[in-house]
Amino acid sequence: MALDARHTGRILALQSLFAQDVCDQFHDPLEWLADEVDCDAESVSFARELVEGVICELIALDHKIYDYAPAWPTEQLSVVDRNILRIAMYEVLFQKKAPFKSVVNEAVELAKGFGSDTSGRFVNGVLGSVVSDVGEQVTIIA
Repeated sequence: MALDARHTGRILALQSLFAQDVCDQFHDPLEWLADEVDCDAESVSFARELVEGVICELIALDHKIYDYAPAWPTEQLSVVDRNILRIAMYEVLFQKKAPFKSVVNEAVELAKGFGSDTSGRFVNGVLGSVVSDVGEQVTIIA
């Protein structure tokens, strides 16, 4: 899969999960992805894989987020940060297809692009701890 397709897929997954968080029961993230026509099929397919995985493992992911950021209960995190962490933690802890370094760097870039001024550092710190515990040492951009 092309790097651009993975990057675009992560953005689509973030947008879809963000909308679900904000709109709650009024938004089906998988239905939204099915209707997404502005992106290539490879990106949409990867986004669907991420969204399905996050939805399936949502409780476990939120518990892990709390384990690694106990000062910030999951429901108190910004919607952007929460969903970036869910996606990246799903990729690292469950999917295990992409190199951890790539997943973390992409998550930090998404946080910088879509989150607050401190989102990149926060996401970097949380995911750095996760990856360290999983056992793969990476150099993470800050």
